[in-house]
Amino acid sequence: MPITVPFSFCRGLPVEEYLYPQKRGVFMTDGERSRIIALQYKGYGYKRIAAETGLAQNTVKSFCARHPVQVEALPDPNGLCRNCQAPLAQTPHKRKRMFCSDACRMAWWNAHSERVQRKAYYTLTCRNCGKQFESYGNARRQFCSRDCYLEFRRKEANHE
Repeated sequence: MPITVPFSFCRGLPVEEYLYPQKRGVFMTDGERSRIIALQYKGYGYKRIAAETGLAQNTVKSFCARHPVQVEALPDPNGLCRNCQAPLAQTPHKRKRMFCSDACRMAWWNAHSERVQRKAYYTLTCRNCGKQFESYGNARRQFCSRDCYLEFRRKEANHE
């Protein structure tokens, strides 16, 4: 005998959906699933994946927890140390490694110092000689050299 429930009791839902709410809900399409997986492969986090796909962040978290990306499944971007050309093991959801060790990293940057993007140059005036000088990274520097500093200290000591 089929179940009969008054329509007003079902809040406007079909009887099956009202009686079995676990079957009700918004399901992801195959396209959304594949998009989440593709963004996981790129190393994106939950928040960024949610923003890109338009899904709720908790939906993305749940899906990623149930479908984790395997380390060996990640594409190998470049995969070689910039300095010694040794193969690199990449970790998922982390920044791409470019060097196999700190020694290789320092050796490469020392050999390619022209590629460093230095942005913290300050033009200052020496308190002792009044000459303009350029300082990197320290905007509060007062003297152009150690000699000017010592000369300034000697003048200051003589005035006391």
